[in-house]
Amino acid sequence: MDIVVAITLFVLALLIGVEVIGKVPATLHTPLMSGANSIHGIVIAGVVIVAAHATSPLAWVFIFLAAVLGTMNVVGGYVVTDRMLEMFKSDKGKKKKEEAK
Repeated sequence: MDIVVAITLFVLALLIGVEVIGKVPATLHTPLMSGANSIHGIVIAGVVIVAAHATSPLAWVFIFLAAVLGTMNVVGGYVVTDRMLEMFKSDKGKKKKEEAK
């Protein structure tokens, strides 16, 4: 019975996530990466909590997938956010860094 509830929650979360993200225009996806980082951080914290109580091999498969995919999203989000912030830095700051080297 627990696995049915877990799968149901997973499917509902997937549907809600797709619906929410599907309504956002493509031009806003990059600025939303910072928000996505915090959400995926919560997912990773949830994975740790679930891993403490996992007993079945199927649960460990889902735990592993959630941990890997959540970590990929957090790292990717920080890379994209860093690149986006680099675009808005002034040329004067870049020249000062080059002169200092």
